[in-house]
Amino acid sequence: MAVEPRAGDEILLAFTRALRAAGVPVTSDRAQGYLAAAALTGVEDRRGVYWAGRATLCAAPDDLQRHDQVFDAFFNARDGLPRSRPSAPSTPVSSFPESEPDGGEGEAGEEEAVRAAASAAEVLRHRDVAALSAAEKARLATMFSTLTCRPPLRHTARHKRWHRGEIDAHRTLRASLRRMGEPAEIAWRRRGTRPRRVVLLVDVSGSMSGYADALLRLAHRWTRTGGSAVETFTVGTRLTHVTRAMRLRDPDRAIVAAGETVPDWSGGTRLGETLQMFLTRWGQRGMARGAVVVVFSDGWERGGTELLAEQMARLQRIAHRVVWVNPHRGKAGYEPVQAGVRAALPHCDDFVAGHSLATFADLTELVSRA
Repeated sequence: MAVEPRAGDEILLAFTRALRAAGVPVTSDRAQGYLAAAALTGVEDRRGVYWAGRATLCAAPDDLQRHDQVFDAFFNARDGLPRSRPSAPSTPVSSFPESEPDGGEGEAGEEEAVRAAASAAEVLRHRDVAALSAAEKARLATMFSTLTCRPPLRHTARHKRWHRGEIDAHRTLRASLRRMGEPAEIAWRRRGTRPRRVVLLVDVSGSMSGYADALLRLAHRWTRTGGSAVETFTVGTRLTHVTRAMRLRDPDRAIVAAGETVPDWSGGTRLGETLQMFLTRWGQRGMARGAVVVVFSDGWERGGTELLAEQMARLQRIAHRVVWVNPHRGKAGYEPVQAGVRAALPHCDDFVAGHSLATFADLTELVSRA
């Protein structure tokens, strides 16, 4: 006997409720997808309905076996669809407790699990990375891909065509000459833009060891997004250029490569001397000129603070913007009492926190607007 379309939909929805009662997490979206797939194959085609259910209602390997068992038990007990193989021992449909398609326990449980996962991720974004367990750090490492590290832009001397801005007299006059002196459409132009260089100086001394891995992952994300416009150095008792390691595609390999390059990991801190070396060898020659320089350090200085203040003043004169990121800045009750911080602060444009993924996101937004 032919089944009316509406009756066929009711039978298929009853099957999805039976699946949900059997433990398969069938959501309303999957149920609608199942109806659409079954409509393409035809509700009278038992084989098509069977494969439509496996393709749209099953999300895990364990769901396939349950689907087959419920399919045999459900449709072999009905007369609405033809059978293509001998009937299996039938189970009455009433043996499965029915529930509404949009309010089943499976869907509610799945929504609760999604909310719990989202809440846990949001809490993790605001946790201090130095206080995380190994498992939490591994999970946080996967969340760095959510950061948007757009490099800031600077104007160039060249102009390009635009739909507004300033009048391009040269192009307007040439267009008029092509029309034998008749007035032509006014051409407009504006100054071009290109990415501004971003220089990252990451303190990897002993006092910053709890944050070094996260800061280098941030540097890797910045390098992968900004490309050649981003340069990364580590500072401690000496200065190390690690940009080549940060350009590796895989972040874990990049961290390992940087660790093999840096000879003074978890050592002392000589910010003044390393900053002087950076400016003399790279910065003064052009790398820091007009760039946004971001210093990641807690400010514990083993050397003299006079040299640090002198080099920070020198850096501020040639850089476009100097940002100092302190992991303790965002903690309650923090005061900049470290000698290195007090010497550097008068020569910084921004003094921001850098202890969690949320503060890293704020930092990337600050730099992108510089």
